[in-house]
Amino acid sequence: MFAASSRILPGGVNSPVRAFKAVGAMPVFVERGRGAHLVDADGHTYIDYVMSWGPLIHGHAPRGLLKALSAAAARGTSFGAPTELETRLARRVATLMPSMERVRFVSSGTEAAMSAARVARAATGRDALIKFEGCYHGHADAFLVRAGSGAMTLGIPNSPGVPAAVAAHTLVARYNDLASVEHVLDQHRGTVAAVFVEPIAGNMGLVPPRPGFLAGLRTLCDREGVLLVFDEVISGFRAAAGGAQQVWNVRPDLTCLGKIIGGGLPVGAYGGRTDLMNLVAPSGPVYQAGTLSGNPLAMTAGLWSLEALSPRLYRHLARLGGRLAAGLADAARHAGVALQVNAFGSLLTPFFTTHAVRDYETASTADTSQYGALFRSMLAQGIYLPPSQFEAWFLSGAHTDRDVDRTLTAAARAFKALS
Repeated sequence: MFAASSRILPGGVNSPVRAFKAVGAMPVFVERGRGAHLVDADGHTYIDYVMSWGPLIHGHAPRGLLKALSAAAARGTSFGAPTELETRLARRVATLMPSMERVRFVSSGTEAAMSAARVARAATGRDALIKFEGCYHGHADAFLVRAGSGAMTLGIPNSPGVPAAVAAHTLVARYNDLASVEHVLDQHRGTVAAVFVEPIAGNMGLVPPRPGFLAGLRTLCDREGVLLVFDEVISGFRAAAGGAQQVWNVRPDLTCLGKIIGGGLPVGAYGGRTDLMNLVAPSGPVYQAGTLSGNPLAMTAGLWSLEALSPRLYRHLARLGGRLAAGLADAARHAGVALQVNAFGSLLTPFFTTHAVRDYETASTADTSQYGALFRSMLAQGIYLPPSQFEAWFLSGAHTDRDVDRTLTAAARAFKALS
């Protein structure tokens, strides 16, 4: 299958990290998924900690979602016209995230971030953006500067094809370091439109914000007349029902969403203050459009997913995530393997390093060859991990204590082989 795909798709895949190059392995071709498990084309079953990179907080193919999608598909898969579903999902999002007073749906997180940047520039009359080393906001030209995720794993901090004139408008600060942000703002006073941040970084591996970091960004942005944009494509509805902005009680001007709001179908959204979002066409002059924006299947899946969120689900995810993170650290310690495990709720990343991981620089000290060995050993034992040291692991409501126990037993064997 990989040989066939490589003859027609660049690198044999439709997103770089899927090629498994960073872990020295051959891609797994998935045939089906159910609950917390995947079955590949060769019939092997795996406990899945990728979960489609985050959207599947309720697991693979939950019955309620399948029923809702079947009914929606029977009415039509796409219209290119308004449906009530869009309004219902937008209201649900705004209820959970009150900072999003107006919402515009798109088809990907990349679209959401590039559209939010356009709104910020129009609102402020300024061109520059600040992003953080190792934070990934999609593959739009303005954001492929010191990007994380696949770009970090492949060692491509800047992609060819990005004009120097575009990259010049993107300024870079250090995550979890307010002084670095203040320095950039001082050096470029009056030119910065927005600060873009993953409030919980998930694309240099999982890196939570340090106490006061997000509130400090809010203060700096208010002082300088700069918009604060939270990229909650990963953290939105995972960190909490109201996202990271609820957990840290910081209200951004604009928010970018994706993943869970599509329930596993392609979706993105951006939104925020009414005055800012009223700049978007047709209310205002900032143009942005999309044929499949607000697609009825994606809206249906998003509604089902958000309505199925509950305090019980988050307690379950936090408990399992805590067990898995502590168990990995303990197994590595017993094997004499240097490991730092960052975790928050249903998200975690084990880093093969002796350094506490708080930013891009410390994340970069991780031994990627050791992670590759861990990945290959775990895959052989029926555990499917993200094929990159610098991606977060995701749990779902379908994962069980038995899944975690099996994972920790497999990890103990893998760490022993590494020691």
